[in-house]
Amino acid sequence: MFPRHCWCSPAVVGVRNDNSAMLIELLVQAKDRKYQVWERNSLNIPLWSQKVIDQKLDYIHMNPVKKNLCQYPEEYKYSSARFYIMNEKSWDFLTRIDE
Repeated sequence: MFPRHCWCSPAVVGVRNDNSAMLIELLVQAKDRKYQVWERNSLNIPLWSQKVIDQKLDYIHMNPVKKNLCQYPEEYKYSSARFYIMNEKSWDFLTRIDE
């Protein structure tokens, strides 16, 4: 399922076995996919102030920390925290929301 060189969380690596309990939990009855990791919902959160924007951005940046993927948000390779905190421009599509 995943290549041997996959840079995945240890929890995700356990999904390699097609009979794993985790993989069975991810099974969905959808036309366009067999498995689904993230919850799909149409929750719309209006970002009506800089305070709300900052709160949501902090929440997103802290997710890898809470899951013990890193100690600090900017350490997680795929986080926009690297852009905001370290001014790292690895992703061309990011723009600052506070400007």
